[in-house]
Amino acid sequence: MMLMEEARLPAVESKTPAHNDLKQLRASVHDQRCLLDANVYNLLCVCTGNRIITEGEYVEMTGITKDMSGTYECITSNDISPPDVRSVQVTVNYPPVISRARSTGSALGQKGVLWCEASAVPVADFHWYKGERRLLNGFNGVKIENKGKESMLTFFNVSEEDYGNYTCVAMNTLGITNASIILYGPGAIHDLNNRALSPACSFLVLNLLTLSILSRF
Repeated sequence: MMLMEEARLPAVESKTPAHNDLKQLRASVHDQRCLLDANVYNLLCVCTGNRIITEGEYVEMTGITKDMSGTYECITSNDISPPDVRSVQVTVNYPPVISRARSTGSALGQKGVLWCEASAVPVADFHWYKGERRLLNGFNGVKIENKGKESMLTFFNVSEEDYGNYTCVAMNTLGITNASIILYGPGAIHDLNNRALSPACSFLVLNLLTLSILSRF
């Protein structure tokens, strides 16, 4: 007569690899006792989903990218007991990447809002600068709101001094990045370097472009 105790898989600790690290997720089975040497115990460890599917005790993850974050499942089974499933959450840390930073126009005395969005793990901290001066929330009529991966710089009463170039800085423990954003007035356009031009300057630029095009014919 053959007896076998049902095997149980212990909880698997979450791993937090960074980009290009090599990590192994190991599942182990304990409290297994077979009364006959001829008995066979089959271990099946499968990472479900559409990224990695493999059998064996280890799942080897190489060339790690942020897209590999998610929940992985380890499944153990044999012929006499139902499968035992445990999950492990893998979080990939990476430095900030700014995905949205768009210049905005606003009239004098009106409300103006600059947006900055950055994805990062851990979540990025945001800072705003005008030139070399860091802006502080509540000073000089501006409000800074940071919500998750977004930061918003609000001007409640736009003045001439508010127009110009601003820098959104996003940082976490793995890195730092920044983007240039412009608050401009009505009628202003932007040159190829994303600088705001006054209506008079823009008229001159358009004339020069027209002359350049006509000279080709």
